[in-house]
Amino acid sequence: MTSLVSAEGVSKRYGSFTAVSNVSFEIESGKILGLIGPNGAGKTTLLKALLGLTDCEGSLSVMGLDPFKQRKELMRNICFIADVAVLPRWIKVTQLLDYVAAVHPNFSRRRADELLKQTKIQSSSKVKELSKGMVTQLHLSIIMSIDAKLLVLDEPTLGLDIIFRKEFYANLLNDYFDEERTILVTTHQVEEIENLLTDVMFIDDGRILLDSPMESLADTYVELAASGDKAEKARGLGPIAENQMFGKSVMLFEGLSREHFAGLGEMRTPSVADLFVAKVKRARQ
Repeated sequence: MTSLVSAEGVSKRYGSFTAVSNVSFEIESGKILGLIGPNGAGKTTLLKALLGLTDCEGSLSVMGLDPFKQRKELMRNICFIADVAVLPRWIKVTQLLDYVAAVHPNFSRRRADELLKQTKIQSSSKVKELSKGMVTQLHLSIIMSIDAKLLVLDEPTLGLDIIFRKEFYANLLNDYFDEERTILVTTHQVEEIENLLTDVMFIDDGRILLDSPMESLADTYVELAASGDKAEKARGLGPIAENQMFGKSVMLFEGLSREHFAGLGEMRTPSVADLFVAKVKRARQ
């Protein structure tokens, strides 16, 4: 694998406020990375730096280019959708597709038409006549019709019902993603994308708390449900988080093999959501 994105010591400050603090990471091509963080964690600032919308300290390279100084060249191979789909309200759907086809060499009008046929959007409708969900569907259909090396999705299904969200992610995997493309997605609906991800990155307070392939989580983290004396014994192994559920202590451990917990209770690999909450709470303590 080759690195599509390379960041070393990247920071971004707004006056006395530090939005991103000395982060370093690599994103390899052909990956689906989930960037997970609470509001105000630094996700948007980091995305803006990757897209060349803001400068930053440190070293940042996307496809071998400086995103701030070489943004025009970079954007030929990047697609981006923000959490709020902004499209001209006066324009008709067919006019919008004509415009994108005229300005973007990697746009497939045929593909866009196929995607829109799966919705209730009429080509003759104006954007102002569409519901919020339909506007998002239109925006997504355009983005997924552009052949790009990097697709950046910031809360891509915000405001959509669960049926379209499921369809969107299925289309993303089956019809868009391949080993030549890389997808970076942020969402608060972590459970919906967990099974899609190849890698996950947690960010909070401008710092990276976790940067790991999904397949490595089972080797690094164990969630144990125990009670009574067994729970007390497990507690002595130093969990990074503990909660009570149905009369049992549910503890999360980092860096210990499962052999340490033999006979103490029920073991499983924690969900991304549970792991995220544990890592953030521990960091804030």
